Amino acid sequence: MAARTRTASKDRPSYRCTECGWTTVKWLGRCGECQAWGTVEEYGGAPAVRTTAPGRVTAPARPIGQVDGRRATARGTGVPELDRVLGGGLVPGAVVLLAGEPGVGKSTLLLDVAAKAAGESARTLYVTGEESAGQVRLRADRIGAINDHLYLAAETDLSAVLGHLDDVKPALLVLDSVQTVASPEIDGAPGGMAQVREVAGALIRASKERGMSTILVGHVTKDGAIAGPRLLEHLVDVVLHFEGDRHARLRLIRGVKNRYGATDEVGCFELHDEGITGLADPSGLFLTRRDEPVPGTCLTVTLEGRRPLVAEVQALTVASQIPSPRRTTSGLETSRVSMMLAVLEQRGRIHQIGKCDIYSATVGGVRLSEPAADLAVALALASAASDTPLPKNLVAIGEVGLAGEVRRVTGVQRRLAEAARLGFTHALVPQDPGKVPAGMKVTEVADVGEALRVLPRRG
Repeated sequence: MAARTRTASKDRPSYRCTECGWTTVKWLGRCGECQAWGTVEEYGGAPAVRTTAPGRVTAPARPIGQVDGRRATARGTGVPELDRVLGGGLVPGAVVLLAGEPGVGKSTLLLDVAAKAAGESARTLYVTGEESAGQVRLRADRIGAINDHLYLAAETDLSAVLGHLDDVKPALLVLDSVQTVASPEIDGAPGGMAQVREVAGALIRASKERGMSTILVGHVTKDGAIAGPRLLEHLVDVVLHFEGDRHARLRLIRGVKNRYGATDEVGCFELHDEGITGLADPSGLFLTRRDEPVPGTCLTVTLEGRRPLVAEVQALTVASQIPSPRRTTSGLETSRVSMMLAVLEQRGRIHQIGKCDIYSATVGGVRLSEPAADLAVALALASAASDTPLPKNLVAIGEVGLAGEVRRVTGVQRRLAEAARLGFTHALVPQDPGKVPAGMKVTEVADVGEALRVLPRRG
């Protein structure tokens, strides 16, 4: 009886997901790993339990103090803003995953990086799976990314890509994109879970063995997450997100994961007809220079990672012609703008503002999501409602609570130093701001009522 039980267990069929390769001994309608429906199929007997015997080691273990750390020294890409996010540059053998929405400028940026990083002793191989070689050449002519040491190939087969590595022997590989390359040894269409995992795994092994830096371009889903298995983000060394509104010039690169540096750095770029360039001082994109102040505008200093940026908040109030007034925002969170309207009406005693159509926006395409911009939003709304401009060269920094109190935020001294560098002379901040830059007048406010006193009284 026991023998029959073991035989039945040995011959029991197994099931595998055709998308990600997940296996189970029981059929399920939904994969337990990638959550895809209808992809679990029977493929044979249950896998036998195996053990791995000790084998030959590639190199003996050594005390950590004897390991040569110079091999992990970063090499600059020629694009300072990207080097800032990477932690100094690309480390030999490092694999970087750059993800972003279609049309944001990923291919343009990486083609520029590939051309600037190429040299006589460090060739660069650019592999495109989404465009033809002629299309990439036209873009290279437009942005000035022509280099004799930059090699270009249009391939969608993994074995062909590995063959190009043997021929060119590059120091940097750029693959655009990992979802377009497939391995003939793996079932499934390009971009599937199993294919992405196999392609990424093969290129990561090649990078580590050759000491070659690799940049993989990744697609994103409708929710903004990186497409493909979550394992992809764990396998690579650096994960970067390329963000930006396609209707604006500003582009940001954020570090999400970085084994060689900090993850709170942000690189700023400007997209234009001639390509994409780094912005060492991007605050000018977010400001509107005027000779005289205008009602409904207020400046604040936001932190993108560890980088302070001066941004402008604009608001406009109009008498509503409908029972439900409009609330339109651009670059601001609608929920926080609604909170500031409620605080102004209840705590700031600005009546009738809730019955107006409210339009609020930022300048230059920057998005303000941190609470430190609350005070600037509130002052811009109050200035628009009273049709009185705020004093010139004023910045407002602080989080506003529902009780009307102005709370402290992180990095106040860095924010004030950036505002002083750009010539602003007056700031509204929460209490205890710390060291104040020379030449700047700082007013500490405890609540919204005190902050609203900066508005000139109308005679």
